[in-house]
Amino acid sequence: PRVCVVGSGPAGFYTAQHILKHHGGAQVDIYEKLPVPFGLVRFGVAPDHPEVKNVINTFTQTARSERCAYYGNVTVGRDVTVPELQRAYHAVVLSYGAEDNRVLGIPGENLSGVYSARAFVGWYNGLPENQDLKPDLSCETALILGHGNVALDIARILLSPLQLLKKTDITDSSLAALACSKVKRVWLVGRRGPLQVAFTIKELREMINLPGARAVLSPADFTGLENAVKDAPRPRKRLTELMMKTALEKPVEVQAPAGQAAAPREWGLKFQRSPQEVLPTPDGRKARGVRVALTRLEGSGDSARAIPTGDVEELECGLVLSSIGYRSLPLDPAVPFDTQRGIIPNSSGRVEGVPGLYCSGWVKRGPTGVIITTMNDSFDTAQSVLEDLQRGVLDMSPSREGFGAVESILRSRGVRPVSFSDWEKIDAAEVARGKAAGKPREKIVDPAEMLRLIGH
Repeated sequence: PRVCVVGSGPAGFYTAQHILKHHGGAQVDIYEKLPVPFGLVRFGVAPDHPEVKNVINTFTQTARSERCAYYGNVTVGRDVTVPELQRAYHAVVLSYGAEDNRVLGIPGENLSGVYSARAFVGWYNGLPENQDLKPDLSCETALILGHGNVALDIARILLSPLQLLKKTDITDSSLAALACSKVKRVWLVGRRGPLQVAFTIKELREMINLPGARAVLSPADFTGLENAVKDAPRPRKRLTELMMKTALEKPVEVQAPAGQAAAPREWGLKFQRSPQEVLPTPDGRKARGVRVALTRLEGSGDSARAIPTGDVEELECGLVLSSIGYRSLPLDPAVPFDTQRGIIPNSSGRVEGVPGLYCSGWVKRGPTGVIITTMNDSFDTAQSVLEDLQRGVLDMSPSREGFGAVESILRSRGVRPVSFSDWEKIDAAEVARGKAAGKPREKIVDPAEMLRLIGH
C-alpha cells in the first residue's frame, strides 16, 4: 500500500512511523509546504527548551527509512490537490496542523503593537512567514492575553537575560531586537481564575526561577482556594499550591545583572479579566492599553464560565500579545471541514464520508495538547489506516503509483520538491553557522535562501 501524509510536524511523522512499524510493506510519502520539516517542533517549541526538540532524532530515523520519502516545498491544495493525491495513493492522511490563530474579535485588535502569539513565536523561531514582523519592543509594559504555556513561553523570552538566549537557536534578528527591548514588565491576563489556568507546573516553575525577574502575584487572588483545591486532581493541586506559595512569599530583592539599572524585571498573573477593547494612542495608530471587563465565575473547575460583572478596568501597555489559541484552516474544497470547531469531521481519524481519507493531530482534534498527546492521537489514526488495509475496505488497485503520479503533476506545474537529503544540507549549513556564534544552530529564515543553498 502507498500512503501519503500531508504535513511533516509531529502528527505527520508519528503517523508515518506507526504505519511503517506495523506494516512491513507500506510505503509512506510525507509532503510539506516548507522546504524544511518538523513543523512546530522547529517553529513552535521555545528556543530555550532544546530537550523538547529531541524528537527530531526519531523523526529523522523515520524519514531515512527506505520505505519513507519526504517531499518539501510542495503546497497541497495549490501545487497538487487532495483528489489528485487520492488518485495516486491508497490512503491519504491530513496532518497539516493549525496554521492560523484565533482572533479576539474586539475593537482595536488591528492597531500597531498588537500581535498574535503565533506570529510572535514564529518570529523568534524563524518561521519564514513571520520573518518581517519587527515587533515594537520600545515600551516598558507588555500584556499577554491568555494563561497557557505559549503565553508563559513568550513572557519568558521577553524577560530572559540575553546571556541565556544567546546560547539557543533563537534567530539572530530577534536576538538583536530583544537586546534593544525596553520591556521590563509583563502581565498575563486571563478571563477565568487560578484554578482554570492552562499552563503546566514545569513552565510556571521555570518562570518563577527566571534570573533577574520577580513574580508579582496577589495573595487576594488565592483567598479561599485552599478548600477548593483539596479535591482537585494532583497536577492541578500542585500547580495551584505553587502559585499560592509564590503569592504569599515576601518578595526577594532581585539582583539586577551587572551593568543594568536596579529596576528589576517583573511579571505577574491577572485573573478574571476579559479583554473588551485595545485602546489607541491619541493619534489612533498604536495600542496604549487594554480595557478589560472584570468577570465572576459560574460553575467550578475546568467548566467554569467567565461572566462579566459590569465593572471595567484599563490596563496600560504598549505591546499586546494575543495568546488565545491556534486555528486550523480548510485545505481543499474536496475535504469536509467544520469551520465552527476548526477541525476535519472524523471518527478515530477516518474523515467522515470520504473512504481512504484520514486526519491526525490538531486538524483532527483541535489545537490542544503537547507532543506526547499528538503522538498518541497519531498512533490512533495510523491504527485506523492499518485496520482498513487489513479489512480490505480500501481500493487497493495497483494503478495507484504514489509519487510517480504526483511527480509528473508537480513537474507540469513547475514545482520542484525538496528531498530529505536536501534538508540535511540545509541542516548542516545552519549548524555550521550556529557553531561560529556559539549556538546550536543559526536558522535560515528565508525559503529562497534555503533553495539556493541546495541548488534549486
